[in-house]
Amino acid sequence: MSDQDLAEYSRTLLADVYASADAESGNARVTFTDRVLFDLEVAGVLSNTFVAPHKAHGHEIHGYALGDSHDCLDLFFADFRAEPLATKLTKAQTEAAFRRLLTFARRCRDGLARDVDESHDAHDMCVAVEKALTEVQRIRLFLFSNRVATATEIPPTEFEGIPVTHEVWDLARLHRHETSGAIAEPIVVPFTPPLPCVSAPSSEADHSVVLAVMPGEVLAALYAEHGTRLLELNVRSFLQARGGVNRGIRETILHAPGRFLAYNNGITATASQVDFVTDPDGLPTHIARVHGLQIVNGGQTTASLHYARKRDHADLSEVRVQMKLTQVAPERLTEIVPMISEYSNTQNRVTQVDFSSNHEYHVAVQRITRSLWAPATDGSGQETHWFYERARGQYTDALAEARTVPKQRAFKKINPTRQKFTKADLAKFVHSWFQLPYLVSRGAQKNFVEFMVRIDEAPPRVDVQYCQRVIAMAILFKAVDKAAASHGAGSHKSLVTTYTVACLSLATRQRVDLDRIWREQDVSDALRDALDDLLPRVMAAVTRPLAGNHVGEWAKKVACWDAVSRVGWKVPAVLEEELRETPLNEAALAGGTEEVSGNADEMLSVPADEWDAIARWAKETRKLEPWQRQLVAAVGRRVEGGEDVPETQALQALHARSEALRLGFNPAG
Repeated sequence: MSDQDLAEYSRTLLADVYASADAESGNARVTFTDRVLFDLEVAGVLSNTFVAPHKAHGHEIHGYALGDSHDCLDLFFADFRAEPLATKLTKAQTEAAFRRLLTFARRCRDGLARDVDESHDAHDMCVAVEKALTEVQRIRLFLFSNRVATATEIPPTEFEGIPVTHEVWDLARLHRHETSGAIAEPIVVPFTPPLPCVSAPSSEADHSVVLAVMPGEVLAALYAEHGTRLLELNVRSFLQARGGVNRGIRETILHAPGRFLAYNNGITATASQVDFVTDPDGLPTHIARVHGLQIVNGGQTTASLHYARKRDHADLSEVRVQMKLTQVAPERLTEIVPMISEYSNTQNRVTQVDFSSNHEYHVAVQRITRSLWAPATDGSGQETHWFYERARGQYTDALAEARTVPKQRAFKKINPTRQKFTKADLAKFVHSWFQLPYLVSRGAQKNFVEFMVRIDEAPPRVDVQYCQRVIAMAILFKAVDKAAASHGAGSHKSLVTTYTVACLSLATRQRVDLDRIWREQDVSDALRDALDDLLPRVMAAVTRPLAGNHVGEWAKKVACWDAVSRVGWKVPAVLEEELRETPLNEAALAGGTEEVSGNADEMLSVPADEWDAIARWAKETRKLEPWQRQLVAAVGRRVEGGEDVPETQALQALHARSEALRLGFNPAG
């Protein structure tokens, strides 16, 4: 990376942050924190993140996160400067920031929440951190900075017996992350002692294969540390022991650990580089270190070991797992790894949907949006593109290709940064419109996985009109997001935004004129006024969770959407006048008819007690995902009360019922 590249990235980052902060009437440091957290959540480095700045004498923090399994607490400090290249981030400043984070944790443990106003976002954070400190097994401290750090490796420490690690994401690391083209930074795993292996050299120069047997404890520990980042090229999430494979793995771990190697197919992994211990002839005998480790087949095995140890307190000392490790030349990773995964996976076949960047849906969206001109609405006559970033770093790469300053200025004029959107953004816009805010609230990565499942089940016809309407959803989402900021949504802004879009979609029966929004590249005054009236009602429902729920956790539940969808709000007459006659539901956007399907009618033919029975069965057997169980329970309550069920909920509920029947649910008991 050259100094010129870093300087250009710094200027672009600074301009983007200030432009976003100005558009949302927000704080630049908070906007910077939001941006970094979103990128790291997409990458799988973080999950369940919340921005909540708080500062007092001796401590300072800008947000926190709790991992999906709630065994890791992450605390964030943001260092944002208006002139980032004027000074370096020194080692002393880095260590001081980490000390302030630990002081905050210590004060939370001592009851800091009692001294913080309950109406402030920081109060929820203090309560959550105080509780987490009694449960978590490790703490990660993150320092985000738009300056270059002089020290990026800080030794691990402890906090009252809890291991503490330190992550410095400075300007250089953020630049590498954004321009690497990869979803996340490579995982480097040292094996101490080195792992015995057998080499199986390939006649092909671009890869080689070794076979090894890995201790189950080591594999479980890898998943505990890196989570789904290990499965980056195999994006299916492990969601409890739902299928026969997972249940079988768990039973073997608990009752026949010594036979695990015989019963289980093991894992298939890839790496960009493997460091070996060799014999006198130079042949590999042991694996010392693996760079860029990815598990492309065996994700369920890996996660099952982790959860068996964590939830069932299983003893993994006798468990052994076979591993086929393929070292692939870095320049061939994106070509060869998908083929390895597709052809090696026999338990649960991985389809091309797992490799999302190259999925035909995303390729089609990119192809169309690159040549799709958005109307000029500012009187300049200058039409623009909405730049769809199918793979990480495409926008930066395209900007770099315009090597002179005038050409870069022209590129940005045609492709303004405010009109850049990623795969994760697209999933967020579409799921909000289709009334799935509880999925959006679970974070960028989880929401995107669910989005790809839906795309695979019902592929839309991606044409010019489809892309125009998706971009209109983006414009609507951004308008709601700006309104949420002006109404003081604070750290809950992202949750309030997705729920408000979903509530608007529900209340209008998806008749908001997306085609008009595309033509005007903005929402109408009537729609903006309606949002100002609707948003505070939605915010009240989202930020006042049922007893025992944290706002962030509450927003992930179908029960939250059930509560929000009951908000008493009627579409204003002035907005009603400009709504479409027919809804823009999934059938319409997929290129089919624009009439509402019969999902709601079919759902009403299922008795309320059957929905309740499915919910009870799912809770006992764990054969459905948690959100599906919550959904059918909510639908059962609505059916029993004679209430309407949104079309999207009806579709999801019917899908969950079909899944339950397939997995052994018997309506007759």
